[in-house]
Amino acid sequence: MNKGLEKTGRSLPTDIEFDFPFYGDRLDRFVEQFELPADPTIVPKGSPAFDDYAAFRAQVAQEMRARAGISDAQVQAELGPVPTEKGIQNWEWVQAIIRLLDRHVTPLSEGTIELFLRDVYLYTQRNVVRNVIDGIVADMLSKDTALVIGHSLGSVVAYNVLKAKSNQAHYVSVGSPLAIRAIRNFLRPISNPVGAKGWYNAYDPRDVVALYPLDSENFDVHPSITNNGTVNNHTDNRHGIIGYLDDANVARVVWSAARH
Repeated sequence: MNKGLEKTGRSLPTDIEFDFPFYGDRLDRFVEQFELPADPTIVPKGSPAFDDYAAFRAQVAQEMRARAGISDAQVQAELGPVPTEKGIQNWEWVQAIIRLLDRHVTPLSEGTIELFLRDVYLYTQRNVVRNVIDGIVADMLSKDTALVIGHSLGSVVAYNVLKAKSNQAHYVSVGSPLAIRAIRNFLRPISNPVGAKGWYNAYDPRDVVALYPLDSENFDVHPSITNNGTVNNHTDNRHGIIGYLDDANVARVVWSAARH
């Protein structure tokens, strides 16, 4: 963020404090508890939890594929000569979509989409996971919180917590998947939980997790969300938070919100 502010001739005020709620370790334990496969080539048989995950994963992958412009022919070429039924109900078909997205939309990434899908599935579809993670984040919010920044799944978590607490803070989301229908539908009824304080959403159009802006078509709320789709995220997968926070426009918004 300091690098981003340097581009604008600004610096962070010295009296600003940052809190970093961390829930990655808890998510890892939940992955083990619900026995989701770490290796996408492994397909457990007769597992209701896995069947639910496969259906959710397919929905999200199909939306990503449509936005990225990946055709049936490209998916079939990725699968090779083995006859495979088309459609989101087929694991191998969806796996080929994810490989294409991972390779062509998020260059040099390794499993970016698989990790994201697994984590967001657990958060949106399992109450125990959501309650624990929301609690970790909510415990750090106070009446003095001026700004909340949410990245990737963190933008979904932050949105859910702000909605529940009606906290009067500015909100900045970066690399957010909130516009993906399979995720957005879980959050209904949707709203702008920070109201007039302002919600600013920044994304790189090449970031496969954040391909859709939070606009009137994809996330219709009032007051409307300010979208910035000009970010040039320099991280390998176009999704890393560093590539968002050192963007001059994002840093400027954070600086302004922190001062008010």
